[in-house]
Amino acid sequence: MNYLSINDIDNLSDWVKEAIALKKNPLKNQDLGKNKTIGLLFFNNSLRTRLSTQKAALNLGMEPIVMNFGSEGWALEFEDGTVMNQGKSEHVKEAAQVISQFCDVIAIRAFASLKDKEKDLAEEVLTAFAKYATVPVVNMESSVGHPLQALADAITLEENKVNHKPKVVLSWAPHPKALPHAVANSFIEMMQKQDANFVITHPKGYELNPKVVKNSIIEYNQNKAFADADFIYTKNWSSFKDYGKVISQDKSWTITQEKMNKTNHAKFMHCLPVRRNVVVVDAVLDSKNSIVIEQANNRTYAAQIVLKKILEG
Repeated sequence: MNYLSINDIDNLSDWVKEAIALKKNPLKNQDLGKNKTIGLLFFNNSLRTRLSTQKAALNLGMEPIVMNFGSEGWALEFEDGTVMNQGKSEHVKEAAQVISQFCDVIAIRAFASLKDKEKDLAEEVLTAFAKYATVPVVNMESSVGHPLQALADAITLEENKVNHKPKVVLSWAPHPKALPHAVANSFIEMMQKQDANFVITHPKGYELNPKVVKNSIIEYNQNKAFADADFIYTKNWSSFKDYGKVISQDKSWTITQEKMNKTNHAKFMHCLPVRRNVVVVDAVLDSKNSIVIEQANNRTYAAQIVLKKILEG
């Protein structure tokens, strides 16, 4: 099996429960990955994803091999039928098959360019490796999704569950750079599998891909969205319609303690890294209701349950 999207999970609740059980005894399945290798291919920078996926692989007895394509590998060509007489030295057709001979699982991290919407939606890098690799492929964040993060978020929500149907809010916040839609997309897809009151809040013009959002509730008034919320998940993303553009840096959308006071003592979540006092103020990020460090820790167990399922399959 591949793990390319949160929708590759057959039963989210079962995977979350199994991941929480794994967390109590992470070395229980060390023989499962014995004499097996995972290749971690990074076309973009990483901290949590790189370290947590390596840790998960080691917990299962696997050996990780890491390659940074930006600085270490040949520049890859992804287009079929192209005449390779420019800067790219190797085609993904050969690269994916060769790497498959060295590795039992391949994990890929390749962000959106935010320049060409159609190319990004086509998931050029991830799709090509899934097509030409002869071993399972895992998405460590692609142009449109971050399913390992979304699974970690689901684990975190379960561990902090309330005794009623929770209200979970995904809130846009300002950021100086144009950021991709991957984390928000996968979080939305994950929440659509949950029994929760789920609300997305953002300024007008920051609507995400309607094929992802579907019938999820959108509230343009952030204060109204925050009312009685149990969880506030904050993330910036650039415009989808005016693709990749920062159309507003409205500082009034920064997460403050005053806004959190409108909630039902909500837990604050963010995938990290986060820009302090731009996305969220220190007082919220450092508060007892901030669970961002716990959330980051769950990245290991999200990756571990995915690798366990692949190895068992």
